[in-house]
Amino acid sequence: MNREVVNFFLSHLHVERRLSPLTIQSYATDLMQFCAFIEPQNIQQSTSASIRSWLIDLSSNQLENRSINRKLAALRTFFKYQQRIGAIQENPMVTIKMVKTKKTLPHYIRESEIQTLIESASEVPTEFNAARDSLCLFLLYGTGIRLAELIQLKKNAVNLTNNTIRVIGKRNKERIIPIPSLLHDMIIQYNQLNPFTHEHLVLTDKGEKLYPMFVQRLVKKNLGEISTLEKLSPHVLRHTYATHLLNRGADLNAIKELLGHANLVATQIYTHNSMEKLKAIYAQAHPKA
Repeated sequence: MNREVVNFFLSHLHVERRLSPLTIQSYATDLMQFCAFIEPQNIQQSTSASIRSWLIDLSSNQLENRSINRKLAALRTFFKYQQRIGAIQENPMVTIKMVKTKKTLPHYIRESEIQTLIESASEVPTEFNAARDSLCLFLLYGTGIRLAELIQLKKNAVNLTNNTIRVIGKRNKERIIPIPSLLHDMIIQYNQLNPFTHEHLVLTDKGEKLYPMFVQRLVKKNLGEISTLEKLSPHVLRHTYATHLLNRGADLNAIKELLGHANLVATQIYTHNSMEKLKAIYAQAHPKA
């Protein structure tokens, strides 16, 4: 019963709200974890007390507050929808508050480290795998696209005449992103070495569509050779793209559009990184710092 209710809600997220497959999968994981905790109770009969009991259980298992809030957000959206369709009369999430989290700045790769990556990619590849790995890294850094957007990127979305790519982001929102000349050349080299026929641009060793773990391993392996950051992920390259643009004077609204953010608030977090850089320059250069 619970699985049927959850699946109906996930269908709503896919059809009506047009959320990305990765986002829907996160909702599914969080909701089914809650269902497992309250079994055999019907999820539509959940109370604030049962949700608080789950929070205590999550906390006792050392789950980070940020992850707990993500699960609470999933429950909040779920029960709000159940109330809207008349499946429940009262929303048990009304009295549940998010837990406090520490504000953290986005991690990013320094420009000098990215330059090392560029230099290592300057040699013309002779094998498909090498060309694919470089293309993955520089699509993420050179355009700031999300992991899910990279996986879904199709050949017909690339316009080498105009040096742009067409990306379908969250809620099926389309945006056009310019690509640098280095990335233009990489795409040409990759296409010449690609022995497979597939509608998607970047493929696995077997010529199949990419999947998240494949890209995550690829990024971690290659960035681990140039950076000492503890967390190395595709999203770090997205943060790096935005931070480097801002540091070099790009307009915040332009960065917002390039990243596909719904509002400027999400983009403004990168201004903190730039401020930290200014403070460091001031401390190093000013005689009275």
